[in-house]
Amino acid sequence: MAKAGGRETAAAEEVVLWREEARRFETPDGEAYLQYRLLAAAQPRSSSSSGDGGATTPAAVMEMAHTYVPGSKRGRGLAARLCDAAFAHARRRGMRILPTCSYISETYLPRNPEWNELVITEKEPKPSSM
Repeated sequence: MAKAGGRETAAAEEVVLWREEARRFETPDGEAYLQYRLLAAAQPRSSSSSGDGGATTPAAVMEMAHTYVPGSKRGRGLAARLCDAAFAHARRRGMRILPTCSYISETYLPRNPEWNELVITEKEPKPSSM
């Protein structure tokens, strides 16, 4: 039997916050999070020229390094919601993704192939840490 307070907690867990200064996406209580690092720019996503004769600006890279959900909150899809927010953030900002977190590379991406276009492939040179 669920209490009214339990429903409020469940609704609050659906919110994912971006904490730029901490380089994290997290729940409001900070207990569940996705940690990332910004890396030196990778090759541009598109090889099409703009016709202006200028060089294409390389895309910034977000290395998604660690996803954590405490045991008490597991099984609710929270890790996937953290990833959804981080990938959407990267897409909006024209960033590429380097997934070094095993959850993201082994579980999330196979279940969400629509994000693969943002992922740096093994054929591309790996960026260095900023």
